[in-house]
Amino acid sequence: MRFELVSPERRLASVDDARAVRIPGADGDLTAMADHAPTITSLRPGILTVEGPNGEESYAVTGGFAEIGAGVIVLAERARHVDDVTQELFDDWVAEAHRAHSEAPEDGVDSAAKLLADMVAMGGHIGLNSNQANL
Repeated sequence: MRFELVSPERRLASVDDARAVRIPGADGDLTAMADHAPTITSLRPGILTVEGPNGEESYAVTGGFAEIGAGVIVLAERARHVDDVTQELFDDWVAEAHRAHSEAPEDGVDSAAKLLADMVAMGGHIGLNSNQANL
């Protein structure tokens, strides 16, 4: 199946013969494979992995949407290959999630807290320090 990963800055990946795409969906992780039921899901911060003919490639995403049909198209708010996520970049992402949490209206605090927790978990998954003492 065809896989596309696009962020506002650029197209990060295009794979014509992907075997599977593991997606960090807002309602839970899912794996899309050929002949998957058509689905649209929002993304949570996490690691998106595509399995292609040359092995697996993983990308850190901070949100967006995935459309699963004949292929998989992911429109990410922000995305970087995991090898390109530096501690400095990750710190910026966590700081932004902290700001969103502290500025969230009362009815959005739980969502903002989940966003922050997902961001911290993503960093831990790729070996980056979330400075949890500051959480």
